[in-house]
Amino acid sequence: MGLIKEVLLLPIAPVRGSLWAVQQVLTEAERQYYDPASVRAELARLEERLTSGEIDQETFDRIEDELLDRLEGK
Repeated sequence: MGLIKEVLLLPIAPVRGSLWAVQQVLTEAERQYYDPASVRAELARLEERLTSGEIDQETFDRIEDELLDRLEGK
């Protein structure tokens, strides 16, 4: 029964392969997005932008909250 199913689904194999590849890319992107080291590096860059005057305190606070939420995994 499994062989018949595979033969019948063979025409859509490229689509299934593409979906698998997209899923792998999304999984890796999400892993990097929530990676604590990455978030901490972004927090450090954010603080540098604040001290250099590139952004104001309000912008800093908003972005910092977003980064801390990512660090907590929300």
